[in-house]
Amino acid sequence: PRRFCLYPELSEDLVGSHPPGAHSLVAVSVGYFLEDFVDMLCNQKLHQSWELLFHHSVVIICFGIAVLLHQYVGFALVALLVEINSIFLHLRQILLMANMAHTACYRLNSIINLGTYVVFRIATLAWMTHWLFLNRQNVPPATYAVGTVGMAIMTPMNIILFYRLLRSDFFK
Repeated sequence: PRRFCLYPELSEDLVGSHPPGAHSLVAVSVGYFLEDFVDMLCNQKLHQSWELLFHHSVVIICFGIAVLLHQYVGFALVALLVEINSIFLHLRQILLMANMAHTACYRLNSIINLGTYVVFRIATLAWMTHWLFLNRQNVPPATYAVGTVGMAIMTPMNIILFYRLLRSDFFK
């Protein structure tokens, strides 16, 4: 995105600029990801949750850096757009657990899930990768390395999950 409607300063500076409350939102998100990480460790088998545990580890590290340094909060805020799709991913799981896979509600959610997946996961991650690449001279090497590794992990994971969703919900 070229401009952010409510806080256009973000389009110019994702490193030092962020709207009021954004730092708190990212800090609370770190807490959520930590809690969810611990819950998965305690209540799920490792072979069922290793991908999410890995995902959460990357997010905790990247968001933790933003919270501790009070920098890159804007970048983390953009990354939180990905979580909009999580609503429909979680609803999909709930519908599957309720044995509602063959209902109109499930079908509608599948379509919305796929649409929000493309917009809020794939497009957002692509934009973030592009931003990181364009701004590599303005980002300290260690932070650039963490961001690059984070994006290099998240992008393939999300493409694989997208393929699994397509295969499961549309190409059975």
